[in-house]
Amino acid sequence: MMAEKAQSKRSLRELYLGTHLPTSVKALGATSFFQDVASEMVYPLLPAFLASLGGGPLVLGAMESISEGVLAILKGAAGRWSDRLGRRKPFVSAGYGLSALTRPFLALAAAAWHVVALRAVDRVAKGLRTAPRDALIADAVPPEQRAYAFSFHQGLDHLGAAVGPLAAAAVLYFAPGRVRLVFALATIPAIIGWLTVQVFTREPPQPAAGTKAATDPAVQAAGTRLPRALWIPLMAFLLFSLGNASDAFLLLRAAHAGLGATGLALLWSGFHVVKWLASAPAGRLADRLGPKPQILAGWAVYAVVYAGFAFATGVRGILGWFALYALYYGLTEGAQRALVVRLAGKNVGLGSSLGAFHLATGLGTFAASLLFGVLWQEASPAAAFLTGAGLAAAGAALLLLARDSSGAPATA
Repeated sequence: MMAEKAQSKRSLRELYLGTHLPTSVKALGATSFFQDVASEMVYPLLPAFLASLGGGPLVLGAMESISEGVLAILKGAAGRWSDRLGRRKPFVSAGYGLSALTRPFLALAAAAWHVVALRAVDRVAKGLRTAPRDALIADAVPPEQRAYAFSFHQGLDHLGAAVGPLAAAAVLYFAPGRVRLVFALATIPAIIGWLTVQVFTREPPQPAAGTKAATDPAVQAAGTRLPRALWIPLMAFLLFSLGNASDAFLLLRAAHAGLGATGLALLWSGFHVVKWLASAPAGRLADRLGPKPQILAGWAVYAVVYAGFAFATGVRGILGWFALYALYYGLTEGAQRALVVRLAGKNVGLGSSLGAFHLATGLGTFAASLLFGVLWQEASPAAAFLTGAGLAAAGAALLLLARDSSGAPATA
């Protein structure tokens, strides 16, 4: 019995610590953890801070629209650029470094436009690093580990998102009202994350100078060309994303159900903890069963959850739907990237394909929040949530048509 317990503990350590993953993958996961600690220390405080500098709801909306638009476009472009350069790490390093630089300047912001500009710079930084970082992870592991590697990374991202608001709350507890101090202290985890990339992340071997793979224009062009096998999945991702509005609307639903400010903060932190716990096991499962079935299962969970939110009224019901919603993230985040990488082919258009995936989902999500907000205000919250559920179901139906480059259904 004791031996079984010891084995179980070792298995859990291996699962959540990624002991069998390459150092670069673990380093990128740690970097995302520290970066999200920094980001989530800042993000929940930005609306009130912006308002204190004279920026009302219109400025807040413009800031988020500009930021998300810039993010979606750069995510798509940076992956292609990294394919053409033949290197990923410079984009990843620059992205994390630029994000770290915005923190101290945010603490010094004296006008609303300063905050808007710094938020846009932070989104530029994220856009630069996202697709090349995912390509680095895909390059570092064998195909049978990719979904787990992506999920492990994303899980640490969620764990950082859980720690960040708690860290900010702790600072404000001991220094009430010192929001600028929170922004300044957020620089520390951001710099730690950037240093982790610099020291522990290694670029995989590239074709030697003078070889055909390094010099042939046809080979280089093929490396940035979007594979046909990805067209239908990308349309499915875009369609699903049109129903995937900001999670802020879920928090608004919880607030309307009677959850107070403290409860919302605890809910948000706990929500990210559940996402972290679900990510690594779900990634390992996707490697065994294939990414597409798991994506479809996750989208089905999403549709059920959004239908549930449409009719939920009490706090207990809201909490239950939040827990199930966290499972959707675990099921899909690693599996989606793994499917894109598999359909991209062996090291052909890897950065470009991942960039196209992030562009499709980013543009869909950008439009989704606007659509959701209009439906919420002009019709009802239930209509908005049911539309999201319907778009998720439509995306799943389209994804069922996806086939790999040989014409076989993309099920593994």
